[in-house]
Amino acid sequence: MTSPAASALPAVPTAITMFGAEWCRDCRRSKKLLDGLGVAYDYVDLETVADGADRAKAISGRTQIPVIVFADDTHMVEPSDAEVRAKLIELGTV
Repeated sequence: MTSPAASALPAVPTAITMFGAEWCRDCRRSKKLLDGLGVAYDYVDLETVADGADRAKAISGRTQIPVIVFADDTHMVEPSDAEVRAKLIELGTV
């Protein structure tokens, strides 16, 4: 018999992070794609996370969103659905 503490697994960090805002059409489109593909990701809402915009700009060097950071530490800014899907396939995520 296994105790509950022994069977509890540590939380695994999500390999994809998306920086965006609800008012951003491209952000909503990228979220819809990731959700539709069943891809787990962390979402940083620039409207509610105090340093979110600064973090996104530090990664991309730009102020455009969405910024999507992948498991291999590459990122895309304002990517098309086809670009995101191709990257996810390349990484074996989908």
